[in-house]
Amino acid sequence: MTEAVERSELRQIVAGLTEGVILVEGDGRILWANDAAVAMHGAESADALGASIDGYRQIYRMRYRDVASPPDHPMDRLMAGESFRDEIVDVTSPRDADLAFVHSLRSLVVRDAGGAPSCLALILQNVTPQFEAEERFERTFGANPAPAVICRLSDLRHVKVNSGFLEMTGYLRDDVVGRSVYEIDVLAGARNRDLAIERLKAGRTIPQMEASLNLPDGGSRFVIVAGQPIEMGEEPCMLFTFADLELRRKAEIALRQSEERFETAFRLNPVPTLLLRASDQAVTGINAAFTRVFGYGEDAVIGRTPQGFGLLRRDAAREHFAALVARPGPTEGFETCLNHQDGEELDSLVSAERVAIGDAEFLLVVLQDITDRKRGERELFAAIETVMADTSWFSHGLIEKLASLRHPGRRGEGPAVRLTFRERQMLELICSGLSDEAISRRLGLSRNTVRNHTAALYRKLGLHKRSEVIIWGRDNGFPSGGTAG
Repeated sequence: MTEAVERSELRQIVAGLTEGVILVEGDGRILWANDAAVAMHGAESADALGASIDGYRQIYRMRYRDVASPPDHPMDRLMAGESFRDEIVDVTSPRDADLAFVHSLRSLVVRDAGGAPSCLALILQNVTPQFEAEERFERTFGANPAPAVICRLSDLRHVKVNSGFLEMTGYLRDDVVGRSVYEIDVLAGARNRDLAIERLKAGRTIPQMEASLNLPDGGSRFVIVAGQPIEMGEEPCMLFTFADLELRRKAEIALRQSEERFETAFRLNPVPTLLLRASDQAVTGINAAFTRVFGYGEDAVIGRTPQGFGLLRRDAAREHFAALVARPGPTEGFETCLNHQDGEELDSLVSAERVAIGDAEFLLVVLQDITDRKRGERELFAAIETVMADTSWFSHGLIEKLASLRHPGRRGEGPAVRLTFRERQMLELICSGLSDEAISRRLGLSRNTVRNHTAALYRKLGLHKRSEVIIWGRDNGFPSGGTAG
């Protein structure tokens, strides 16, 4: 078989590959490039890549990403017969400012019987969507006001920290990133530390609990910490979020120090606080912070129970509160929705402690407005979910975890919408991560037919995006990796 025939057959083999392939002669001439390689350069034909390596350099620039001492140009390394892989480069063009790609490169050097290179090929993969997703995630995570840290589970080292955590603690970014959870201990002083460590090592959700973070200046900060397992790429991680309880802690300490200063401390407490008579839960006092946050004045609440003047309107909130005041000792906070005087619901953290004033027993009820923190957490998870929906880089497991966070307790209830056999079949395949083209091949249907079925499914569910359909399916018992009947 002649060399020309062999080259022709080689071109036919690689022409349909999704990876880009550029064949280079030993004298530096660019012999051929497949359609994928041409598209990855924003070109219309292989001729637009240049006739030789020197011509390619005049049209395109390759710059290694995150390499302190960059090696030689990838084309020079290929010509030298060097084998390399997974080199990440930015590809730009001085002729077109809008042209910008991120490519993952590897070389393919085929040698003849004498050991001399007989075929040189540069293999390209377009990883631009992955790096764009990373950059969007970095911007969103870093700017979110909710304090947060991400820990890699494989070695329990912190890999990301946002400005909210740095501002709350006083740490510098370099003090946190790369350090282990035992060096920068986000579970320090946790009420149930053993459980938290056990869940962390197992990669399971860590329920919220009070903790006391050690600060770089030698002090400490009272917080509520919770952990949620996520995946970044294919790397299992733990996302820690925090609520700053320092003001509440200081207020509680001040209130316990002396009955003589109780009244002053109560009134000036920066956290909304109620004083209830233990016998009937009637309000005997409120502070200015309560009126500022919830709107109710003394005329509206004194002598009435929190249920009576409308602070607790949801049944769940009333049940939680009844259980809280029935306990004999101090009660750790529980989250619930409390009502502002104008009807707005505020996410709140409610704690209570029994105090003696004279011969009577009272309940000191502390109400912390955590609406902004909860909104920040929801925005953080929504941002990760949006990034994941844009590309296939994030795993489907992250969609499922986010869906369970946003709609707890709904899994396995079964769909509220009555679906036909074909609609259920399409939904199962979509939730399994298959594209329309893959579904077409699986079911032996044309792509237009598949599109018609999926459009009908979207209309019936009242949804508009594939990610929304996947989340709806997860919530209603259609797990990832399932197969259609």
